[in-house]
Amino acid sequence: MSNNTNQGAVISAKKSSSKTVAVLGMLCAIAFAAKLVSNVFPVVSGFLSFDLKDVVIVIAGFISGPLAALGVTVVVSFVEMITVSSTGIIGFVMNVLASASFACIAAAIYHRDRSLKGAIIGLVAGVLCMTAIMILWNWLITPLYMKVPRDVVVGMLVPVFLPFNLVKGGINATLAMLLYKPVVTALRKARLIEGKPGSAKSIKWGLMITSFVLLVTFVLLALVLAGVI
Repeated sequence: MSNNTNQGAVISAKKSSSKTVAVLGMLCAIAFAAKLVSNVFPVVSGFLSFDLKDVVIVIAGFISGPLAALGVTVVVSFVEMITVSSTGIIGFVMNVLASASFACIAAAIYHRDRSLKGAIIGLVAGVLCMTAIMILWNWLITPLYMKVPRDVVVGMLVPVFLPFNLVKGGINATLAMLLYKPVVTALRKARLIEGKPGSAKSIKWGLMITSFVLLVTFVLLALVLAGVI
């Protein structure tokens, strides 16, 4: 009896692992598609661009943990580097740093407190962490990339890099908050992840309205930064 039980546990674990790989592979593809969609957005200061792939990456982290978020980040950033990016290894490194600092921090906090409060705290912490890290790394890397004196980049840190990363992070965090529940519900209905199938209608109206207002606000700020309005 115990052998049968152990074999059943092993088979179940293998099925669960296969489903996890399938889900993460699917999310990698969706994240890359989100990156392609992001290319239509206007750039800021000639080279800073908004990127929606972090929405998918943080959802992957919320589902499977911070290591999953890191894995999806590396895979998608590498595929981006060898296909549509013109920034080479520097762009790859900056993409990994930005996405991982946002999604991994958010996922780690959420997995310690799997509640709406934990998700919001995680997303806010992720945005702040990503902003701080990208200011540091832009200070280090951008002079080499743009081939300008470091003093020029220092003058851009507060008026350009700080608001850009806060707005980009705010948009991605808000979209992740809106889309997480519907995505998880769909995956549960498809039996790709564990848990009872739910309904997107269970999202509180207050959360939806607040998220929508935040999203509109961040989008307007993004358009201002891009010089569109």
